[in-house]
Amino acid sequence: MNRLIAHVDLDAFFASCEQRDYPEYRGRPVVVGARPGGRGVVAAASYEARRFGIRSAMSIGEAWRRCPQAVYLRPDIRRYAEISRTVFAALTAITPSVEKASIDEAYLDLTGLEKLLGPPVEIGNRIKAVIREAAELPASVGIGPNRLIAKLGSDYRKPDGLTVVQPNEVLDFIGPLPVSVLRGNGPVTQKVFRRLNIATCADLRRCDTAFLAQHLGRRAAIGFKRQARGVAGSRIVPGSQRKSISKERTFASDAADERFLRDQLAALARGVAATARREHLAGRTVKLKLRYHDFTTLTRQTRLDVPTQDERVLRAAALELLRRAALPDKPIRLLGVGLSDWAAPGDATQPDLFGSAPASAQRAPQLLDAIDTVNARYGDGKLRLGMRRDG
Repeated sequence: MNRLIAHVDLDAFFASCEQRDYPEYRGRPVVVGARPGGRGVVAAASYEARRFGIRSAMSIGEAWRRCPQAVYLRPDIRRYAEISRTVFAALTAITPSVEKASIDEAYLDLTGLEKLLGPPVEIGNRIKAVIREAAELPASVGIGPNRLIAKLGSDYRKPDGLTVVQPNEVLDFIGPLPVSVLRGNGPVTQKVFRRLNIATCADLRRCDTAFLAQHLGRRAAIGFKRQARGVAGSRIVPGSQRKSISKERTFASDAADERFLRDQLAALARGVAATARREHLAGRTVKLKLRYHDFTTLTRQTRLDVPTQDERVLRAAALELLRRAALPDKPIRLLGVGLSDWAAPGDATQPDLFGSAPASAQRAPQLLDAIDTVNARYGDGKLRLGMRRDG
């Protein structure tokens, strides 16, 4: 039996949520992210805004320069997350094999459903209808024999599109696409492809593997050639969780003050830990990210002996990374903290809150739960743990 995989992508999700909930924004360019005048970036842009060249991760200053008349909104992540949960719950009416790839993307295993629901085009239209009924949002859907083709299909006719690629159509479908659509194709690899005059997947298929390996390495060369033939995995893992949690902050002006950076790291660690507890996750790998005024970006990470969802452990690890990194002595534009490498939350051991008393260690989880409860009711940051300042 041929595999049948769907990729569902909620179009311009954050912006679409705003346009859904506020009819006065419909038909207007909407930019979700930092406020104009700040130094943050665009989180999402409606398709009306994209006509002005505005894209996710663009600096908010550049977005404003391109379209000052757009509606600029701060993101409401909690509302978006609730809408996302509604959509993914609705998708289980199509198939229980739903794998959440991100807040606005999912893979569905449709194998064998043609006898029940009709041909792939009908299933795709049914997926779109289910999302419209549950959340009143547009979605693009790609259906193909594996994850790669399904993902490329959902990108093919955005927004609100549907693309079905049958197994015998894969080579014709993927051949004209630029090699930039392939997974793992970063800026360095793209430079190699340009130097070798490899522009499309069809060009890549014609390239000798041994020749390509001389420039990319054998493993990468084989992997890209497989993708160019449309060969990829089709395994769907229902209920899979996110791979990492991270928080970043772009400063209003470049920062070099140590106390300020420590405070910012503490706030970021607090946000990451709160999200981890809310999603019942505990991680072993802590990551620190820094970006300088010239946009040079550095990352450092460390692996904990015991998985955590405690902001104190996360904060201490991030501060130690900052201390040990021997980073250049120049101001920092952006600071980020991340947590990954999940284990069962029950395996996480929280440190003693006050140093040595066993009873205090036992109270630590209850204390964090109380803080989460207060903040959920009255707003993030209303209640927080204190931080000792050394020196």
